[in-house]
Amino acid sequence: MSAVHVSRSRLYSRNLFGTQYRSGRFDRLRATCIARHESTVHAPLSSGKKLEFQSGKYARFADGSAVASFGETAVLVTAVSKAKSSPTASFLPLTVDYRQKAAAAGRIPTNFLRRELGTSEREILTSRMIDRSLRPLFPEGYFYETQVVCNLLSVDGVNDPEVLSINAASAALAVSDIPWNGPVAAVRMGLIDNEVVVNPTRREMAKSQLNLVVSATLQNLVVMLEASAENVYQQDFLKAIKMGVKECQIIARTVETLRKEAGKPKREYVTLQSGSEELLSAIKLMSENRLRAILRDFSHDKISRDVAISTVRNDVMEKMKAHFPETDTMIISESFNKFFKELFRKLILDEEIRCDGRKLTDIRKISCDVDLYRPLHGSALFQRGQTQVVCTVAFDSPESALKSDPVSILMGGLKAKNFFLHYEFPPYATNETGKVGPGSNAGRRELGHGALAEKGLRPVVPSDYPFTIRLTSEVLESNGSSSMASVCGGSLALMDAGVPISQPAAGVAIGLVSRTNPETQQIEDYRILTDLLGIEDYLGDMDFKLAGTKKGITALQADFKLPGVPLKIIMESVLQASDAKSHILDIMSQTINKPRKDKKDIWPVSEKLQVEAHKRAKFIGLGGANLKKLTAEAGVQITAIDESTYSIFAPNQSAMDEAKEMIEQFMKQEREPELEFGAIYKARIVELKETGVLVTLYPTMVPTLLHNSQLDVRKVAHPSALGLEVGQDISIKYFGRDPVSGRMRLSRKVLQSPASAIVKNLNGTPPSS
Repeated sequence: MSAVHVSRSRLYSRNLFGTQYRSGRFDRLRATCIARHESTVHAPLSSGKKLEFQSGKYARFADGSAVASFGETAVLVTAVSKAKSSPTASFLPLTVDYRQKAAAAGRIPTNFLRRELGTSEREILTSRMIDRSLRPLFPEGYFYETQVVCNLLSVDGVNDPEVLSINAASAALAVSDIPWNGPVAAVRMGLIDNEVVVNPTRREMAKSQLNLVVSATLQNLVVMLEASAENVYQQDFLKAIKMGVKECQIIARTVETLRKEAGKPKREYVTLQSGSEELLSAIKLMSENRLRAILRDFSHDKISRDVAISTVRNDVMEKMKAHFPETDTMIISESFNKFFKELFRKLILDEEIRCDGRKLTDIRKISCDVDLYRPLHGSALFQRGQTQVVCTVAFDSPESALKSDPVSILMGGLKAKNFFLHYEFPPYATNETGKVGPGSNAGRRELGHGALAEKGLRPVVPSDYPFTIRLTSEVLESNGSSSMASVCGGSLALMDAGVPISQPAAGVAIGLVSRTNPETQQIEDYRILTDLLGIEDYLGDMDFKLAGTKKGITALQADFKLPGVPLKIIMESVLQASDAKSHILDIMSQTINKPRKDKKDIWPVSEKLQVEAHKRAKFIGLGGANLKKLTAEAGVQITAIDESTYSIFAPNQSAMDEAKEMIEQFMKQEREPELEFGAIYKARIVELKETGVLVTLYPTMVPTLLHNSQLDVRKVAHPSALGLEVGQDISIKYFGRDPVSGRMRLSRKVLQSPASAIVKNLNGTPPSS
């Protein structure tokens, strides 16, 4: 009871300082503290390993919390939902926050403040993947603000914390009182040596041709798919999906067991009030024929169709307000939206004709163009219907590769990326206004679309390409599937830039319109749509994006609005997408079908330079002055490959020629005499040091050290003990150069016995007495 008392005091104190007290929250906290008990369950996976779920020990003030452990990796996920929704809310405001914790991996962040700062791209992409696995299972009409927070407790560097977070989030929602129709389970599938592997380790993933995440429910329904692949065959891909769904059943059953043991009763909630039957009938009577005419007028484009529908909406809204003055405007608006959605879907299901006149498997008109502007290394324009994308390629030195932080690498990320794609979606692409400029468009959606397009193209880009490649995709017009258009345009731009890609790649979006049984909620009838329009994506049930080559699949991302889709529909969607992808590749090949062979004069060049060890100092210059001068004046970048080999990157051939001239000047010197191994030479002392004397054999020679150990047969503590002075000439014997440092190997000690050879003088002056 003391815990409850403290909790009440805190709530009151927060209320005194201005934080709004939410009625009902204290009662729920009190019930949580008293009733919840610890519970642990295990899921015996097919690999022989065990996935553990624990609830009731940590974060007990949250509506739901659970810890999922796999190996030595553990994730705590909490779920909290507000007790009151916004009266104007018309969607579920769900937020998922996944953060990589350096402490969980036994590391300290390497930034200046030595703490976690802003959200990284990898964290955002993982948060989106978790969100897409959970969102379809919330009940229709539940519009209460909900937050799911994933807190990494420990990471062993072997097992994946990202998929584990999906399972932990499922467990947290299952045991909470938040209305949710779970559980859902997730697994990662790999393909190693043509064998499908369930939940591969980090090292195994490095060898895998497939990286597939499958989320599914207890009823064998797929909720989310996310994949990248090295041109995997279609049959292998489908096999991995089937095995993934089967494995998910084990985990989902375990989460359901945890819910029965430790779960709380689901809370009551209020949904948005629906319109009366009289209102719905009036809306149908006044708008059905007009909306049907608009949807069957195939001359409409996106803008004109939206304007026509908006005109009907405004007219109906005004008349409904007059006929039903007591009904809230929002209820009228939602009733109209509901009727329009039903009509739109009914026309596709019954007539199998879409609003732009296409059949279910038809693809919109496609046009392509490359080499748009001469200064660009590579460029392409891809237009599919009213979706238009411009892609540009820029080359830079290997030093420009995108490097990951140590924590991301430990959790399975790439150490460095020499190919990356940036996706931009400015507001004018959909006839809207908004912020433009650096960083203004890099939201979660843009990062997700860019990452998907990058996955679709990465397998065809050579990993040993000598340059870093940045591919930029800018959406100029958008009416559906701009990320897949980025794959098509990016493939064209890479070929225009002469990048030796293994095969051209393309992508397409597939949609779904279904009719479900009101009682069983099972799909009774459905239509799969190829090349999705924006309005079909908005009013449909699925956004299924697939990219690949003629040979196989390189990327897939599937989101569903239904609480799960049967495997049969998934298989049909993959087949339909593969057919469409091949058709698009045929059209693209008419513009360019292989990488450009003829070089553009603005393309960068890269060459290797061999520098002997004893000439490195002259090449680099004092404090790297020569390298800095090369970068500042010629615009080239020098990178050391090993001790004697350097890579020179130049933005074009003329810059490379200028750099070579400068390097030649740096290395230019009077002709060095050829020294004979074992010969005796006169050396002039130029400086005395504690460790020996610096000597020169000829005027232009860089002084080299003759160590104390080589001055005399006796032990020498300091050269002055032998009476040596600056300017004095001594006889030494030459034993070649050190193979590592390039320094001369000289000795005076071996000449302490009577001279047995002629002494050679290369200094050009008579020896001193």
